[in-house]
Amino acid sequence: MALSNANCLLCGAPLVYADAAQEMTCAICGKTETGHCACADDHYICDACHREKGVAFILDACRASISTNPIELAQQIMTDRTIYPNGPEHHTLVGAVLLTCYQNAGGAIDLDQALDELRRRSLQVPGGTCGFWGICGAAASAGQFYAIISGSTPLAAEPWTATARLTANIMGRLADVGGPRCCKRNGFIAIEESVRYVAATTGIAMKLPERTLCTFMGGNDECLKRECPFFPKHSANTNS
Repeated sequence: MALSNANCLLCGAPLVYADAAQEMTCAICGKTETGHCACADDHYICDACHREKGVAFILDACRASISTNPIELAQQIMTDRTIYPNGPEHHTLVGAVLLTCYQNAGGAIDLDQALDELRRRSLQVPGGTCGFWGICGAAASAGQFYAIISGSTPLAAEPWTATARLTANIMGRLADVGGPRCCKRNGFIAIEESVRYVAATTGIAMKLPERTLCTFMGGNDECLKRECPFFPKHSANTNS
């Protein structure tokens, strides 16, 4: 069993991750399913309940946005109380901000249709895949984004290859930074890699800030601090 300082949404107790899935009952909706994570007081919250309000907020914010900078849009969305420090709502957020800014930068897609498809795909990615599957949900979300804009399917040739190359690039950089997981850090990396890759492969130039700085470390006791590429180097919060 591994303890995590990301607290229970109901009682604030630390979360406990099991190596093997166990039968658990959601403390919010009452659904029984197999899961890996409950808090120290045995509260289990299913992915659907964890991300329901956050995903709705993400999609509404994206449909209303005129931004071409997906990092800035993601950071604005992350400040909402429905987006927790870590959680599967980020598996929708990454692809959604990329689709939005891609269209706003001149990409030829039907944004409403693309966001609906991204939602369907992203909701199939459970929480904890970074540790349990070896594929981060942020990378999967970026892959879903690129698959949608390129028309990739399991039978495609070049779009299949191009989509796989993007997710490989993202996972390589995530592995270089290392764990433990942080949905904010992993999301920023997935977005940055996607923006650069899209510019090189499609010519659509979304914007990035001169330097991406994280302001969410206070909600993550597992923050890598100075080892994170997005940690403000002059922050007073520098204890390792």
